[in-house]
Amino acid sequence: MARVGTGARALTAAVLAGLLGFASAGCSSTGGKRAEERAERAAASGRAAVNTPRMTFAMVTHSGDGDTFWDIVQSGAEQAALKDNVKFLYAHHEEGKDQAQLVQTYIDQKVDGLIVTLAKPEAMQAVVKKAEKAGIPVITVNSGAAESKAVGALSHIGQDETIAGEAVGEELNKRGRKKALCVLHEQGNVGLEQRCDGAEKTFDGKMERIYVEGTNMPDVASSIEAKLQADKGIDTVVTLGAPFAATAAKAADQAGSKAEIDTFDLNAKVAEALQNDTLGFAVDQQPYLQGYEAVDLLWLYHYNADVLGGGKPVLTGPQIITKDDAAELAKYTKRGTR
Repeated sequence: MARVGTGARALTAAVLAGLLGFASAGCSSTGGKRAEERAERAAASGRAAVNTPRMTFAMVTHSGDGDTFWDIVQSGAEQAALKDNVKFLYAHHEEGKDQAQLVQTYIDQKVDGLIVTLAKPEAMQAVVKKAEKAGIPVITVNSGAAESKAVGALSHIGQDETIAGEAVGEELNKRGRKKALCVLHEQGNVGLEQRCDGAEKTFDGKMERIYVEGTNMPDVASSIEAKLQADKGIDTVVTLGAPFAATAAKAADQAGSKAEIDTFDLNAKVAEALQNDTLGFAVDQQPYLQGYEAVDLLWLYHYNADVLGGGKPVLTGPQIITKDDAAELAKYTKRGTR
């Protein structure tokens, strides 16, 4: 019989511990709590769960400043990096050209893996292909499912934005809505356009679009308020990101509009607003999972040549969240994982 090395025994023990944690969670009412406590202790100790060589992964997104959605993505990535003995680097810029420059910087640093978003694919295609030629594996997340394979990415993890939009249109039909306003907070972002396109496709009523400057909340508020004042027939406002939901609700109030406010994405404020009926529903794409799985999959690719999806996107959403769901999810939104 072949002898098992110390490193292999340590890795096997770590994997078995994880499996036992899942088993106890399924067989005991306290198992989930215990598993969570173990995870918290591991995080507090700062120890990796594996003994693979230290690697460096970088994530570059199209986020603007102060977007809580990307805080959740980053949190998931950091948790997986801790487990996988990975040094995690993060950078972001809302402009495609600047995002591409950040990716090039990490290519020059010869990182072991890259995670990128393709909200503005034309600006990103060339630099992602450079990473591939340099032997750096790339995972795309959140935006760019249709372009991911063409630029040579291993997998795409996220929500199909068209499907998510279609789910919104169907939900609006269930609620008897007749005229909706889709608020796009970033021009040139293909994912946002796909959300509105999908909603318009399945919505039986009429849907209009309004473009606002997402980095300027007063502008967002005044633009929505003016539109609602000018068109009293609008009975629904759909925002495409959680930070804009509260702003839209205030704008509707200022305009004297009874329009229901619905939104893409979930955070603590959205969960609270769902519970107090300020919002009608939210579309959750599980951003924590996008960050966590992207890092974990890069590690698995290096360790075991694993790839997920079989050439298709690995979907993390959509899930329609209503008042009935919000209370259960509130504790997770408060700790920043939903």
